[in-house]
Amino acid sequence: MDRQLGAADSVAASTFSEVVVDVQPSFNADVHSRLRHSRNSINSSASAADNKKGRWENLVLAYKTLGVVFGGLVTSPLYVYPSMPLKSPTEDDYLGIYSIMFWTLTLIGVVKYASIALKADDQGEGGTFALYSLLSRKMDIGFFSAKNLDSNSIFHEGAENKSRLGKFFEKSILARRILLFIAMLGMCMLIGDGILTPAISVLSAMDGIRAPFPSVSKSLVEALSAIVLIVLFLLQKFGNFPSEFSFSPPSWVHGHSVLLCWNYSIIHHYPGIFKALSPHYTFHFFWRKGKEGWLLLGGTVLCITGSEALFADLGHFNRSSIQMAFLFTIYPSLVLTYAGQTAYLIRHPNDHEDGFYKFIPKSVYWPIFIIATLAAIVASQSLISATFSVIKQSVVLDYFPRVKVVHTSSNKEGEVYSPEVNYILMILCVAVILIFGEGKDIGNAFGVVVSLVMLITTILLTLVMIVIWRTPSLLVALYFLVFFTMEGVYVSAVFTKIPEGGWIPFAISFFLAFIMFGWFNGRQKKIEYELTHKIDLERLGTLLSDPGVQRVPGLCFFYTNIHQDGLTPILGHYIKNMRSLHKVTVFTTLRYLLVPRVAPEERIIVRKLGLKGVYGCVIQYGYADTLNLEGNDFVNQVTDCLREHIEKYLDCLPSNPVDIQEEISALEEAKLSDVIHVRGKTRFYIGKNCKRFDRIMLAFYEVLHSNCRSALPALSVPLSQRIEVGMLYEA
Repeated sequence: MDRQLGAADSVAASTFSEVVVDVQPSFNADVHSRLRHSRNSINSSASAADNKKGRWENLVLAYKTLGVVFGGLVTSPLYVYPSMPLKSPTEDDYLGIYSIMFWTLTLIGVVKYASIALKADDQGEGGTFALYSLLSRKMDIGFFSAKNLDSNSIFHEGAENKSRLGKFFEKSILARRILLFIAMLGMCMLIGDGILTPAISVLSAMDGIRAPFPSVSKSLVEALSAIVLIVLFLLQKFGNFPSEFSFSPPSWVHGHSVLLCWNYSIIHHYPGIFKALSPHYTFHFFWRKGKEGWLLLGGTVLCITGSEALFADLGHFNRSSIQMAFLFTIYPSLVLTYAGQTAYLIRHPNDHEDGFYKFIPKSVYWPIFIIATLAAIVASQSLISATFSVIKQSVVLDYFPRVKVVHTSSNKEGEVYSPEVNYILMILCVAVILIFGEGKDIGNAFGVVVSLVMLITTILLTLVMIVIWRTPSLLVALYFLVFFTMEGVYVSAVFTKIPEGGWIPFAISFFLAFIMFGWFNGRQKKIEYELTHKIDLERLGTLLSDPGVQRVPGLCFFYTNIHQDGLTPILGHYIKNMRSLHKVTVFTTLRYLLVPRVAPEERIIVRKLGLKGVYGCVIQYGYADTLNLEGNDFVNQVTDCLREHIEKYLDCLPSNPVDIQEEISALEEAKLSDVIHVRGKTRFYIGKNCKRFDRIMLAFYEVLHSNCRSALPALSVPLSQRIEVGMLYEA
C-alpha cells in the first residue's frame, strides 16, 4: 500500500506541469514568523538587541506556562500522599518516600523532559504524536500514505542515509503496526488524562471543606466537585475564557503560598528533612519494605503528574520558556513543597490521607482553600484544552472520525473546541467522581495513565536518538536502561492497581483505540479500492469524448481522496449517470500532511490535467494548521491560483496567447455562472467472500462513517452548492 502511493507521487512529479502559488498573505506572514522563530532557536544568535527582546519574550512566555503547562504539576501535592495505601508509616518510611519523589522529579522532570525530550520537537510541536510523525517521515513508514509528502516537498526527509533500524521498520509491517499502536495508545492515554485530571484535581481540592466542617459528608463533596466540573465544561464553548495571563496567577499564588506554609512546616516539624535527598534513603526504603515499598510506587508516581505537558505543550510556547519556568520555579517549588509535607507527616504520621490541608494554619485556611480550588480548575482547563487539541490532530489525519472542531480564538490557532468531545468528557468526568469518588481509586487510575505515557515517550525518544539524532550507542543504552527500567518498575507497580480503579484508563483507552483502529481500517480499505479502480486521464478523455456527455456551464469542485496519477472512481459513476460535466472542473483534494504546519508556498497547489477545462488542486495542511477557509474565499483563492498558473504556463511553454486568454475568460464565466461542490458518499458492499474479521470491522466503520460529520463544512460550503454522489464499494 505504501509503495503504491509513493510510486504515484513520483509519477505525478513528471506527468503534470505544476506551479505553486502563494496565497493568504496575512496568514502566511504569521507562519513565516513561526518558522523563522523555530530556526532562530537552533541556528546562530542574532544581534544584542534581538537577544534582549528574545529574553523578555521568553520571560513572558515562561510566566504564561505556569498555568497552561504546569497546572497539573503544581496541584499534584493535593493527592499524592492521599493516594498511597500507607499502613502505620514510620519516620524512615516518609524519608524513603520523599527521597523517591525527589529523584523521580529530578531524573524524569529535569533530565528526561526538560533536557532531552524538548529537543525532539517536530517543527516546533511536541508530544508522543509529534514523535511518531517525526519517525514516520524519517523512516518513510507512514501508514497514511495518501497523506504523505510529495517527493519534491520541502518537508520531505528522504530515505538517504537510513539507519539499519529505519530499514528494518520499512521492511517489517509488524514493526510498523506495533509503532502505530504505541503512538495510538499514547494519544488515547492523553485523552484519558483529560478525564482523570479534572476529576482528581477538583475532588482533592474540594475535599478541603471537610477539615473545618467534619460533618460534611463525602457524598456532598463529590456532588460539589461534579457541579464545578459541569460549569467548567459548559464554559468551554467560549474558548479559554481566562487568557493565558489569567491562567498563571492561581497556579503561581497557589505554589508560593503553599511553599511558605511548607517552609514553616520544615522549620517547625523536621529541619533535617533534606538529608533524604541522598539516594541512600531510596535504596534503604526498598530494602526494608520489599514488596510493600514496590506497591507504594503506584501513588508515588503521581508526584510527576503533568510532566508530559512539558513536552506536549511545546507547540504553544518554546523550549527556552518551558525550561526556564520548570527549572527555576516549578521544580524547586515542588521539591520544597514535598519536603514540607513530609516534615509535617513525620510528626503526624496518621494524617497522610489528608496531609495537605491539616497542616495549614487556621488564619490562612480559607484563602489557601480558594487558591487551591482555583489552581485545580486551571489544571483541569489545561488538560481539557490539550484533549481538544489531540482530538483535532487525530481528526485531520484520519485517525479519528470527523467531529466538529471550532476555533475559539481568531489569533491563536491552537485554541479549539469540540462540542461532541466536550460533552462526552463532561459525562465521563462526572461519572468518575460519582461512581469512583474514593480518591485512592481515581489515584490508581491516574497512576496508570501517568506511568504508561512516560514509558511510551521513552520508547519513542530512544528511536529518535537512534534513527534521527544518530546518538552514540553507549549514550542511547544508558538513557534507555535508566529510564525504561525506572518507568517500567512504576508501570509494574500501577498494574497491580487495575482491580482497584486502574482499569478505568484501560477501558477508556481501549475503547478509543478500537474506534481509531476501526476508522483507520475502513479508510485504508477505501483508499485501496479507489487506487485499484481509479480513473486515469486517458479514461476521462474517453468518457468526455462520448457525444452523449455534455459540458454544462459553471465551475465544479469535484473532491477526491487520490490526486496523483488518477482520479476517484466516483467520477466515472457520476459521468455515466449524469451524462454531463461542468465546463470548468477542478478536482480538489484536502490533503493533511504528517507535519505540524505547511509552508505558505506549499499551501495551494494547482495544475492543468491536459484536458480542456479540467484542473487539479491540492489544499495542503499540517496537523497543527487551521482549515478555516470560507466558501467564497476558498473559491476566489483557487481561481486566482488557476489564473496565475495559466499565465505562468504561457510564459514557460510556447502557447497561443488567444487560447490562453480564452481559457482565462472561460474560467471567469464559469465562476460567475454557477459554483457547485461535488463529493462522494460511499458505502461498502460486504460480499459473501469477505472474511469475518473484515465484515465486523467494515460494519463498525459504516456506523462511524454514517454518524460523523462531512469534510465540506470545514470550507463553509453553502448547502445549496453541495451535491453528494452515492456509490457502493465492494469489499
